[in-house]
Order: sequence, then C-alpha cells, then structure tokens
Amino acid sequence: MKNKPLAFQIWLVFSGILLVISLLLIILFPTTLRSFFTQEIYKTIENEQLVLTEYGNPGNTAAEFTDKKQKDRSVDHLILSIQSRYILYSEKLPLPIEFIKQTQAIAANQTASVERYEKNLNDQTLFYVIRKISVNGEPGYLLSYSWDSYRNDLVFTLFRQLMIIMLIVFLLSWIPSIWLARYLTKPLVKLEKHVTSFSDLNWHEPVEVDRNDEIGKLGHSIEKMRQHLVRKDETQQTLLQNISHDLKTPVMVIRGYAKSVNDGIFPKGDLTSTMDVIEEESEKLEKKIKDLLYLTKLDFLSTRKPVKTIFNLDQLLKDEVERIKWAKPDLNWQLYLQETTTLGDPDQWEKLIENLLENSLRYADTTIKLSLTDVDETVIFKLWNDGPEIDRNLIDQLFEPFQKGHKGEFGIGLSIVKRIADLHDAEVWAVNEDDGAAFYMKIPKVAGT
Repeated sequence: MKNKPLAFQIWLVFSGILLVISLLLIILFPTTLRSFFTQEIYKTIENEQLVLTEYGNPGNTAAEFTDKKQKDRSVDHLILSIQSRYILYSEKLPLPIEFIKQTQAIAANQTASVERYEKNLNDQTLFYVIRKISVNGEPGYLLSYSWDSYRNDLVFTLFRQLMIIMLIVFLLSWIPSIWLARYLTKPLVKLEKHVTSFSDLNWHEPVEVDRNDEIGKLGHSIEKMRQHLVRKDETQQTLLQNISHDLKTPVMVIRGYAKSVNDGIFPKGDLTSTMDVIEEESEKLEKKIKDLLYLTKLDFLSTRKPVKTIFNLDQLLKDEVERIKWAKPDLNWQLYLQETTTLGDPDQWEKLIENLLENSLRYADTTIKLSLTDVDETVIFKLWNDGPEIDRNLIDQLFEPFQKGHKGEFGIGLSIVKRIADLHDAEVWAVNEDDGAAFYMKIPKVAGT
C-alpha cells in the first residue's frame, strides 16, 4: 500500500470509506427498518382497534359491525369469546383453529386490557394484538392481526431506494475523489522534482508554491533549504578561492627562499636571516592550516549534540592572557574580571579567546582591556584595544571567513570565534569606539550563579 502512488492511496481511502459506509447501511438499515415498522404495525393494529371500538360494542350484531367498522386493508379482525369455542363474527377464517384456541387461552390469562404478540405461522410472522372486550355481556376479546409480508414490502421498497441512491453516490464520488487526489498530489509531485534537482546540484530554480496549507509550508521550507544551499555553495566556492589565495603566498615565499639558499643566494643577506623568513612563513602556513582544520571540525560539531561542562570563564581569560602577552611584552594589559562560571566546552572557549586576543594583539598600540560584567541574566565580555578603527564597510562582514582586515590580511580567526559563539548560544559583535575598537560578547549565565 505505502509503495503505491499517493493519488491512488487517497482515492482508495475515500472509496474504502464509502464502501464501509455502504456495507454498514446494508447490514444495519434493514434491521433498523424492520424494528421501526414492527412498532408501526403494532400501532396501526391498535389504532384500528380503537377506531372499531368507538362505534360502540362491535359484538352487538355481525351485520351492524360489518357496516360500521373501518378496517385498514393491512389489518384483519376477529371477535372471539374467551369461554366459548363459538366464533361470534368473521368475514372469513384465515387463521388455523389451533391458533385461535391458543389466543383464547392467552386472552384468558391476559391481565392487561391490551397486549401485543408475535407468532410464526406457515413460515410467516404474524403480529397480533388482543384487546379484551365484552361481547353480548360475556367476556370476549378482539383479535386484530397483520402479516409480516406487509412489513417486508415496506422494508424492501425503502431499502431498494436506498441502494439505488448509495450506488449513485458511490459512482459519482469517484470523480471528486480522483480530482481531490490529483489536487493534493500535484504540488507534491512538483516539489519532488525540485528535490530531485537539488540532488543533482541544480538548485538555482526557485520553488514557487501559491498556497499556505501544510503542503505550502513544506514548499516554503524547501525554498529556504534551496536558498541555504545556494548560499553555502557560493560560500564554499569563495572559501576555496580564498584558501588557494591565502596559502599561495607563504608557500611561494618558502619555495623561493629555499631555492635561493640551494643556489647559494641569501635574499636577506645571510643564511640565518633568510632561514628566519622561511621559519616565519612556515609558522603562518601552519597556523592557517590548523585554523582551516578547526573550522571544519566546528562544522562537524554543529551537527552533533555538544558535551558541555561548567568552568570558570574569568580564570580561563587570565590563563590565556598570561600565555599570549609575551608576544608583545611592552603592551599594557588591564583586566577587570568578575568571577564568572559558564556552561560550554572549555577547549572551544580557549580557542575563541585565543583568536580574539591575537586579533587585538595584532592591532593594539599600547593598551588592551578585558572585562566581565553581569547584566540581567547574561554576562557581557568586552575586549578593547587602542588600535585603529575597524573599516566601517567591513564591520558587518567581519566574522565571515577570509575577510581582509586593516593590514590587507585574510584570515578565518574571527569566523572561528563566531562559530564557537553560536554553538554556545552566545552573541558576538564588534564596534568602533572613540579611542579604539572593541569586541563584545553576550554570554548566557549558568542557573544559580
């Protein structure tokens, strides 16, 4: 069933529902009708009896009773004596004499004035009502009855009409059910074609859905996915171009200097100075490769559930400052750090802080300031340096990979900062201030701290 086309499944469900309803009607309707008409037959018999008894005593004379009684064609009557076997009146005697004797015994034992009964005679059901009356001053009873064939004729007539209507409904329902199935599946087929195109890396055609139901929401989600894939593809292309450009320079310098040394030429004047350049470029190349690998690692971790622990953020900042400040020993480091605990991966936070500090270290003139401050339910981390302002045209794209900075250098350090902050539900941004540039980070507090 699940492997069949959706349009066929929808049509089959509608047809199945109609079929089940039809079967239930076929089973229940005749029974309900029979029960209903049985009660109606008894009411008809009793009403006929009441009409007859309104003319007075029906047992006065046979001729008088024949002229005055009003009898329904489906109901017959007999006036019988309870004690005598002599039948006082009957146009004909359609009932077996043994049955009549049984009704005399029933009437004799009947306590109520009127009672309903049912009897199977000659493979037919007889519905009869015994009403006690007085016949010529003697106890007697009025036996009124109707055969089951009358009820069956009514049930058959109505049931036949119902079956004709159900057949027409069943046949006509195929048309709207097929139309509905195609109406519901048509946009799904269209979306399936788009998704198939995505699998072939063809995601430049927009997904257009002019509806707001569940199918429309699915279409809008697929369109968002397409836009994300387009942006990711463009980012990857840009990333590859920037990687090749960013790694080309140190590789070219290392190869050039190494070839010169091999030829006995020292571009920096002597062997030691030339080898220092090669070592410096090697360190740059190594750092760029490590950053690329770490960025790839963060992309992988973003699809996994992170393992986080509670640690002291202020102590981590102090340790990183002690470790990195030797690179520029003449800088003035000012720390204003409140005791702060946060939830996260300490190794990733260490990398985040390292990249921010290295960026500030690169541009600072004399001073770098760090602060941690509680603000409502968050902690604000500020890293300020007295270097030049950030280019206002780049400040919004500062955390994207391979953005060229103030000194014309490409890098992915700040992109790593942004990825790690996102993984920890933190927000990071950069601003220009009157006396320098600053990075801010809003960090969620740990409950209870």
